[in-house]
Amino acid sequence: MEMALITQLKIYRLANIKPNFSALAREYDIDRRTVKKYYDGYEGKPSTHDKPSKLDPYRELIQEKLRIKGTTIRSVYEFIYSEKDSSIGSYSNFFKYVTRNKLVPKKCEKGHPRFETAPGHQAQVDWKEDLQIANKYGEIFTFQVFDYKLGHSRYCHFSYKTTKTRQDVFDCLIASFKATGGVPTEILFDNMASVVDLKDGRRHVNNRMSAFADDFHFRIRLAKPRHPFTKGKVEVINKFLDWLLPYEGEFETEDDLIAILEKINRKVNTQVCQATGIPPLLLFQKEKEYLQPLPNQKVIESYLSHNRQTIVQKDSMITYKASKYSVPSAYIGKSVWCRETEEKLYVYYNTELITVHNLSKQKLNYHKEHYTELLSHLIDDKDTVASMAEANLRQMDTFL
Repeated sequence: MEMALITQLKIYRLANIKPNFSALAREYDIDRRTVKKYYDGYEGKPSTHDKPSKLDPYRELIQEKLRIKGTTIRSVYEFIYSEKDSSIGSYSNFFKYVTRNKLVPKKCEKGHPRFETAPGHQAQVDWKEDLQIANKYGEIFTFQVFDYKLGHSRYCHFSYKTTKTRQDVFDCLIASFKATGGVPTEILFDNMASVVDLKDGRRHVNNRMSAFADDFHFRIRLAKPRHPFTKGKVEVINKFLDWLLPYEGEFETEDDLIAILEKINRKVNTQVCQATGIPPLLLFQKEKEYLQPLPNQKVIESYLSHNRQTIVQKDSMITYKASKYSVPSAYIGKSVWCRETEEKLYVYYNTELITVHNLSKQKLNYHKEHYTELLSHLIDDKDTVASMAEANLRQMDTFL
């Protein structure tokens, strides 16, 4: 912690920027006067680690356990504390012992060049998929995070989504362009199904995505299959999303969860980047000057999704663009959200997706299970319900 703070303050001095001592004190959980002391040149107390440690007898065991893929310093501490010796002291001292003695094995990585880009030239995007976390009531939230990152500064913008459609990609890109104040020359995509079509074994950017890129004036570049290091800048930042896990059981609503993600996003942009040695926010002050302007508002609006709120009627139907669509009868009388995406109508109750319909010009559009469920509230006999539902739906298809 001390070294990270000292490094960050050195960067501020080199950039001739006076830091916010109070904000840094809160971030590192120390006194504001201590932060100022470090800024003025204090290097910390000299190290005195010559006396024996209670952990010395477990040194080899610690190394052995840390070699196991997926283990963490915390999990090894819990194992030794509970299974070997409960007198080894606190986790804080255990962590210091491990790091001071360099007991964490170095990863053997294949050598490959680091891909650096000029300011404003490239952004990289990726999904952090199907994340799950429970609130304080045990309700599980499953969501996606769209990670947009400028290649030169490593400045990133996270977007919270519950789905990963092409429309979601458009919404997230536009939100990222607005958050960073402009558009890069090119964007590096993974092989997202919403961006890439496979034809005869070859990858092609779909027409809708190509049109979006033309209108926003950037080139599309696709990451090479089985070469994840070409998108390493995004994949490295994804590790920071692990900071989300300690918030398990610490929030109530979806809005709370989004606020937590935004807090993590700010933290990522203000922490020293391992690759550059500089916080992304500082380098971004230069990079943003090289970004292209966004197109006019009419172009932007043409790509944004437009949600509509409506009430479920007694016939278990909602009205959308002069046509009616069924939803489960449990939502009769409740307010739901409709979202049109790629010729489909998605219907949500709060954040829960409750049904999907193909968009249709038919006046009535029932899913069989919704109609059957509705009839079952009026008729007790299951066989009668099933046959009546079949006959009525067939008539609707014929005459409507």
